[in-house]
Amino acid sequence: MKFVHIFVHNKIQIMLITSVSDFRKDIKSYLDRVAKNFETLIINRGKDSGIVVMSLEEYNSLMATNHELSSRTNEIRLDAAIEKLRSGQSFEKNRIEE
Repeated sequence: MKFVHIFVHNKIQIMLITSVSDFRKDIKSYLDRVAKNFETLIINRGKDSGIVVMSLEEYNSLMATNHELSSRTNEIRLDAAIEKLRSGQSFEKNRIEE
């Protein structure tokens, strides 16, 4: 098993890399690490071929982000909201409870 550290949005993301044969030998351990530690596993299948394994929670988050960025309008709104938070221009609203 190899570890690769990549930077995503200024955070270190750890990815595990293994071969198909090593994955078969210890499938439970690999899947437990992916599920418990939100790690991404790449199973190398040869030259330029592989499989990515991630937790369901991580996958759902990725799909939600993809949806939010699916239109230019949404992307502009999100960028503006992030900039407001960074510059301290955010505010809180109390919800009206029924």
